[in-house]
Amino acid sequence: MSKQPAAAPAPASAPAEPVAPVEEKKPEKKEKPKAPKRRIQVHKLYKVEGESLSRLRKECPRCGKGYFMAQHGNRLTCGHCGFTVYSKS
Repeated sequence: MSKQPAAAPAPASAPAEPVAPVEEKKPEKKEKPKAPKRRIQVHKLYKVEGESLSRLRKECPRCGKGYFMAQHGNRLTCGHCGFTVYSKS
């Protein structure tokens, strides 16, 4: 049995330059324009007939006087407490 000389190790290559990760550019998000907030015009909630005053909208049964129900398509909703009344039509 003959001994064979050990194979010489492979020469070390020069250290590779570190590769910087490629940064992916995300598309910029476009902000949607917001509608300006509209304050309720109090004079549109009441109707004055001579000496009498009548309310044009229903008041909230939970909150009491001064809190009117918002009129939506098929329901009335209180903006203060969230109480909702659905109409049958």
